[in-house]
Amino acid sequence: MDVDYILLPAVILLIGILVIWLSICRIRSASAKSFARSRRITEHIALTVVILATLGLAGSASYNAITFLWFRAHHPPPGEIYSVHGRKMHLYCTGSGSPTIVLDAGLGNDALIWSGVQPELAKTTRVCSYDRAGTGWSESGPAPRDADKIASELHDLLLEAKITGPIVLMGHSIAGLYIRDYAGRYPSDLAGIVFVDASSPFQYDSPYFRASRGGPPQWACSYNVMRAAYIEGIPRLIGQCTQLIPGADPQASKLLAEDLCHLQVGEMIAEVKSRDRSIQETIHTGPYGALPILVFSHDPARGVPKNNPPRWLLDAQNEWSRLQDSLVNLSTRGRRIVAKDSSHNIQLDRPELLGREVSIFIQQIRGVAPQPANYGTTVTE
Repeated sequence: MDVDYILLPAVILLIGILVIWLSICRIRSASAKSFARSRRITEHIALTVVILATLGLAGSASYNAITFLWFRAHHPPPGEIYSVHGRKMHLYCTGSGSPTIVLDAGLGNDALIWSGVQPELAKTTRVCSYDRAGTGWSESGPAPRDADKIASELHDLLLEAKITGPIVLMGHSIAGLYIRDYAGRYPSDLAGIVFVDASSPFQYDSPYFRASRGGPPQWACSYNVMRAAYIEGIPRLIGQCTQLIPGADPQASKLLAEDLCHLQVGEMIAEVKSRDRSIQETIHTGPYGALPILVFSHDPARGVPKNNPPRWLLDAQNEWSRLQDSLVNLSTRGRRIVAKDSSHNIQLDRPELLGREVSIFIQQIRGVAPQPANYGTTVTE
């Protein structure tokens, strides 16, 4: 059962009904007693505020849950649901050909984040996007949510779907750790790796990123506040569920729009809590010899003020670029593309770039396209 969007709203509704009932009882009781008029008025006002606030909270969470359940009932997931380690996991495959591209989303996202990229890649080869445990249509898995466990679940999901390789792993952001772990555990499965502005296990040793490591954290507070807002349906009330992804087909656009109001913050927290464990599990992975590797990075100029940018921001961008180069150096056949005008979410900002360049990458792996002459270099496109 979806805890955040079904179980907790039901609990909030039941508690809300109890609070409202007790408040009404107290108002009636106070009216029947010989309290001073000022006290009765004060109590009536205070309890009325409590009733209205409770109605708002319980009503908003309930509306969000009912809308979510209705949407899911009328929009089944694309692809198939498989049983992995006794839990349901969602996999969506399109296209045909080898090697198969397996898409792994960043923190808090699921397969739908690739909706603008997958159709284009499917013109060249088979492409499978999936929901990590606890996201999209996949059921939550046991803690810890570290790289070893996530890579193992993906491997077993692919076996259940009879996808035995060769595969090209393509991961965004934190999924960069997970696909590195997979490459270290199952090297014979791989025909290539594509990193999409991917995390490096070394980034939290950098002074520019170390502040967000460990901790209690600042992140714990912000994530839990975010979780409460999503359970209450605040994003739905402000119209966030109407944002459509450019380039996706109408069905995918509807699914992704609803996905924007169904963020699995609990899974995000679980993965962040396991981040140090994931780092230790992947820090010694690689190099991968001559395994083809393609690295996409965001535009360092995106979000940086043109006039007098703060020094710390420039230093952080330079450090991120260095870390992206370290991903290229995992192979003698690695190269890097900076996606011009793109933020961290390159798959949303530049889906056409990913579609074009990864399709060429697949053709090069097949040996039917000329091999790059610029291994070890970075270009901007």
